[in-house]
Amino acid sequence: MTHFPFSMSDKTDGTGSDAGILTKTKTRTQRPPMYKVMLLNDDYTPMEFVVHVLERFFGLTHAQAFDIMLTVHKKGLAVVGVFSFEVAETKVAQVMDFARRHQHPLQCTMEKE
Repeated sequence: MTHFPFSMSDKTDGTGSDAGILTKTKTRTQRPPMYKVMLLNDDYTPMEFVVHVLERFFGLTHAQAFDIMLTVHKKGLAVVGVFSFEVAETKVAQVMDFARRHQHPLQCTMEKE
């Protein structure tokens, strides 16, 4: 005879229903908020430098980087990408640090999408 760690009386709550049944609840995991990373136009940073930053820190092709640089130049700013908070924060810091080290006033910001 096989022994189980519970008796038959453990399975019911006295009403004849099975109290040992677990119900599976579905939890909805919320997607983390995303953040837009933007470059702002200024009158001093060379266009070639902006293209280089876009290629280096955002992995864009030369053509993609050139298009975004022109958008920044014409419209005053452009969204470069949308990332999780940590990734966006890192990219902003990298761009700002790189621009400062090369003595350019290029501004890179982020905002919640």
